[in-house]
Amino acid sequence: MIAYLIRRILYALPILVGVNLLTFALFFVVNTPDDMARMQLGIKRVTPAAIEQWKVQHGYDKPLMLNSAAAGIDKITDTIFWQKSASMFVLDFGYSDDGRNISREIATRMWPSLSIALPTFVVGLVVYITFALLMTLFRATALDMAGVALCVFLMSVSGLFYIIGGQFVVSKLWHLVPISGYAGGLDSFKFVVLPIVIGVIGSVGSSSRWYRTIFLEEIGKDYVRTARAKGLSELVVLFRHVLKNAMIPILTGVVVVIPLLFMGSLLTESFFGIPGLGSYTINAINAQDFSVVRAMVFLGSLLYIAGLILTDISYTIVDPRVRLS
Repeated sequence: MIAYLIRRILYALPILVGVNLLTFALFFVVNTPDDMARMQLGIKRVTPAAIEQWKVQHGYDKPLMLNSAAAGIDKITDTIFWQKSASMFVLDFGYSDDGRNISREIATRMWPSLSIALPTFVVGLVVYITFALLMTLFRATALDMAGVALCVFLMSVSGLFYIIGGQFVVSKLWHLVPISGYAGGLDSFKFVVLPIVIGVIGSVGSSSRWYRTIFLEEIGKDYVRTARAKGLSELVVLFRHVLKNAMIPILTGVVVVIPLLFMGSLLTESFFGIPGLGSYTINAINAQDFSVVRAMVFLGSLLYIAGLILTDISYTIVDPRVRLS
């Protein structure tokens, strides 16, 4: 197991390097530091002196990847790439264009994101699997067809409709919860309950249909017929045997998203005014703060790779036949 983890981590390093280089090229080659300065200062009536001053203040006055004027190791370290991109490998994200420490902002904002994403993930998983098992239990009946039709309908509705409709009905008409905002401690419940409910409802269609497909594939296998021949009820067969043997494909789609819960939801946090990482990214894009955007892209890639490794490890827990080598 240890050797496998080390090997997967070593495999992940070239991927992170590639993501870092691609992001650097997009932000510093396609979009030069001079362009960044003009966008921050205003395209009209900006002088070359003001551009140079902005670049010096933000550390963009150095060469991109190779400083031929420096000596020794400074040829590499005294560059924009080393100071703005390479430092991300030690989780040093530097400072945003407005002077705030990005690492500190991430550490602060990940908790509001988790307060929405984690309950939505757990509650949603229970609802989706339960609904899918019920459709499987009543397969090829009117209830099953009605459930599938409901899933297709829910899948066809935009996520924005759920957000705006939920805010209008629950907050504006019924006045049950605030329409937006956030507070710490126990007061946060009234601010996050509506985003959680909307998040679960918005994904119940696609997720439940996917789990139903997995369960229908398992229910036609030989071990299910053997269990029925032993006299086990359909409920016992579904929950004790089918659900257990369907855990590997379920884990493929579940475990990989767990690290990404830290990243938050871009739309949900923006519309509900939640000061999480999702709204932080959207605000950085709107403000054209490329330092924050680069940091969030790299962090998202790192968490996704961690999710893939956790998925492989979880296989051995669910199915003893799977061995990591």
